[in-house]
Amino acid sequence: MSIPATQMRPGMIIKYKDDLHLVFSVEHRTPGNLRAFIQAKLRNVRTGAMFVERFRSPDPIDRVHVDSVKMEYLYSDGDDYYFMDQETFEQLNLKRETLGDAVDYLTPNLLIEVSSHDGKPVGIELPPSVILTVIETEPGIKSATASSVTKPAKTDTGLVVQVPPFINEGEKIKVDTAEGAYMSRA
Repeated sequence: MSIPATQMRPGMIIKYKDDLHLVFSVEHRTPGNLRAFIQAKLRNVRTGAMFVERFRSPDPIDRVHVDSVKMEYLYSDGDDYYFMDQETFEQLNLKRETLGDAVDYLTPNLLIEVSSHDGKPVGIELPPSVILTVIETEPGIKSATASSVTKPAKTDTGLVVQVPPFINEGEKIKVDTAEGAYMSRA
């Protein structure tokens, strides 16, 4: 199935140059007056090799349909991340290198899809957005209204998101998993 490059998400499996690749991270770039492009960090599923590739926004990407199982994220222990199958209650452990940047969006009890190819887990599919808690940011400005001014905010997963100045520590925010961007208060 072909999708435009703009719909690539961390954790997705794509076919690129006749090989399966896990999308590790995705960045939308718009340099100056040039055309926008998508810069994706990919990992070859067979060899484990990592590399960065650029795609034009309309480029068709071959998304590989893999077996998906709905699972609940439980907890992490070092580089090991534990998930539970929603139907069989079996637990699965995935390494950080398999998950890529998707680990920045994992909160306990989050429901995700774990993708397997030939019986081997190769990545996860995140929901379009997640709710994260701000644990560290500069104090909010009460009179601030939404504008183009932003400040960095560190979330409970370690992800740093640019947020409007009125967001304070302890607040829950909705974050887009495709771009790691602030969407709204939760």
